[in-house]
Amino acid sequence: MENNLNKLNLHNYKPLRDIVFDSLRKAIIEGDLKPGERLMEVQLAERLGVSRTPVREAIRKLELEGLVVMAPRKGAHVADVSIDDILNVLEIRASLEGLASFLAAERIKDEELANLKIKFKEFNKCLEREDIECIIQKDIEIHDIIFKAARNERLIALVDNLREQVQRFRLIYMKNFGKSTSLYEEHKNIIQAIAEGNPIDARKYAEAHIKSAHEFMLKNIKDKKGLENKIKNS
Repeated sequence: MENNLNKLNLHNYKPLRDIVFDSLRKAIIEGDLKPGERLMEVQLAERLGVSRTPVREAIRKLELEGLVVMAPRKGAHVADVSIDDILNVLEIRASLEGLASFLAAERIKDEELANLKIKFKEFNKCLEREDIECIIQKDIEIHDIIFKAARNERLIALVDNLREQVQRFRLIYMKNFGKSTSLYEEHKNIIQAIAEGNPIDARKYAEAHIKSAHEFMLKNIKDKKGLENKIKNS
């Protein structure tokens, strides 16, 4: 994974505080900055090649987004991801994915469908290699095509807002994502229903796919918590 905390490209049209904010936000979403990790202004400023002021402003803005927590006498740290957060986001995402697949089955263009099938083949190759980053990337590309094919800009905006949160959950709790044996069948069923112009089945399979990811993630959370407790008590 590319590290998002290298020296910044300051030859950018954005204000410096926004560049720093975007960099830190991406680092949290993509796991370069871990849940619970302290955010030291001096160290971050040195790593990014900027002064402390834009770092301080970025941290305050991240706190407003819920990605950073400020604790008295302890300073700032990356917010933990709670099970409730995961459940809430995935419940919403299941409905949005279902709606997108329903609409795509009615509105998808031939070239989009052809591209969808190509991405599915690439996705399957990633599954065979158990390449987690490749699987996640191809999964994103498949769902991007489906959302574009839905022809609903408001729907796309809602999904974009959720996607970063889902990405954070995946990186923390879905290290064995590629070993889920149902991923191939789930995507095949969605794509086949869309190709056949069957919106009812497309919605059903898309919602089932998200619910399956939901269950897989919860299992990983329980396994991780159990391991942490075992280590703590040993």
